[in-house]
Amino acid sequence: MDIIYLGHSSFKLRGKQAIVITDPFDPDMVGLKFPKHVEADIVTISHTHRDHNSVEQIEGAPFVVQGSGEYEVKGVGIVGIGVFHDEEKGAKRGTNTIYRMEIDGVSVVHLGDVGHTLSTVQVEALDGVDVLFVPVGGTYTIDAARAVALIHEVEPSIVIPMHYARPELNQKTFGELAPVSAFLKEMGKEGVAPVPKLTVVKGKIPEEMLVVVLE
Repeated sequence: MDIIYLGHSSFKLRGKQAIVITDPFDPDMVGLKFPKHVEADIVTISHTHRDHNSVEQIEGAPFVVQGSGEYEVKGVGIVGIGVFHDEEKGAKRGTNTIYRMEIDGVSVVHLGDVGHTLSTVQVEALDGVDVLFVPVGGTYTIDAARAVALIHEVEPSIVIPMHYARPELNQKTFGELAPVSAFLKEMGKEGVAPVPKLTVVKGKIPEEMLVVVLE
């Protein structure tokens, strides 16, 4: 499975049988360009904010997964776990869905804009995850310190940060986000250099936790 970063919380997961896009964003709202002519079989939407639910960016007729429940599409198994976008049970920013996906035998978890500490039951539902996409910028989600605490609870094999400050972002909306460097410092991984894509193969998952920053 190939993983390519499209920006913000959006990734392209290319498996043998299907392509999954997570949280496509509205470029006018976010400030980043969204790639043209992106096709997918499946699109996952963690919540209904425009920086995460711009399905119209995706060409073709993808199956849209939105909300908790179990799904099976083109050989990809998906479980949606309902959580909140804030620490007040959704009172400030509403709900959010964590997606656990099985693609080519690889277990992938996308946390969306999770905004609180997970319960013991929620952490147990993420047991055995190979790749964890975790928001680290704070303000609208958990910050670097809480992301690291969550990572240590879940114990994924590969960690990919998302939803952090970049100069190109709309500064009016996202100017308070922390950069990915704050997360890397918190993780003790300050020397990690961005890479253009990551290929993950079941059977070749690293034994020691790996932190990957995607360009």
